[in-house]
Amino acid sequence: MTTPLCRKLGITKPIIQAPIAASTKLAVAVSQAGGLGILPITWRPIDSLGSALVTMQAATDKPFGVNLVLSLMKAEQHANLEVALAAGVPVISTFWGDPAPLVQHIHDAGSLVMHTVGSAEEARRVVDAGVDIVVAQGVEAGGHVWGKVATMALTPAVVDAVPGTPVVAAGGIADGRGLAAVMALGAEAAWVGTRLLLAAENDAHPAYRAKVAEARETDTVLSEVFDGGWETAPHRCLDNETLQAWRAAGEPAPGSRPGEGEVTGQSGDGTPIHRYSLENPDAATTGDITAMALYAGQSAGLVHQEASAALIIDGMVDEAAAILKRLGSG
Repeated sequence: MTTPLCRKLGITKPIIQAPIAASTKLAVAVSQAGGLGILPITWRPIDSLGSALVTMQAATDKPFGVNLVLSLMKAEQHANLEVALAAGVPVISTFWGDPAPLVQHIHDAGSLVMHTVGSAEEARRVVDAGVDIVVAQGVEAGGHVWGKVATMALTPAVVDAVPGTPVVAAGGIADGRGLAAVMALGAEAAWVGTRLLLAAENDAHPAYRAKVAEARETDTVLSEVFDGGWETAPHRCLDNETLQAWRAAGEPAPGSRPGEGEVTGQSGDGTPIHRYSLENPDAATTGDITAMALYAGQSAGLVHQEASAALIIDGMVDEAAAILKRLGSG
């Protein structure tokens, strides 16, 4: 089950891994399974990025990408981009800002630009600037959410707005039914995050994974509460004690929120994690894990079982192919 975008990217299955709670191990596993793994590099220290890319390239000969948040790019993030380009990373995924100033530089290095949008107007604008692939992110997506339109309405609007440019649908896609649906809407691949939180290769903290596995589709909250490190950026997380205390206090503004400034835990390197920080807990995090930012989309209600990334991807693709075949013969 391939598409023109699969052939453009050099992958065999129309699944692109969202950079939510993603590690090198997960990105490699997704690429090895035939999809496109994505490594988030906005917050990765430059002294570890080069070795991480070397590790990934040694582990797979399949293509993968890296993701950068444009609005947070300072000298360090520009340096990370240069490291990725020098390593020959074939796909640079950009988010939350204007990619136009970087497009030609990325193209000159031989890489493709994939940018996430929240509207058809934005899709037209970035394609006019030279973006190669557009990700249409619906508001039901987990993690940081750029737009306000649901995937079902946004995807065909973006497809119509940029004829000839491949579109990837993001938000609410966790099984083959979702993949078949967005392909019927004109997307050439699905951007999958929440389902891969329960991939065996994902290093999200076990308590985080357990909360995802037990969640219902109504158990996520879109807010700007976990803003430490990235202000005024809406994000979707599982509801938890931090959000509940904030709501009970009348949803106060930053500076007067319950428990503000408290240390809720530590990252693997010992860095304190404060309440309302944007960090999501990985396996090395310690402390009050379930009080932290537990990014997940509304598709969490469909995600209950752990499996390898390969089994998840194969299952989604096989189910979608069967659905599309059945509908085609109806």
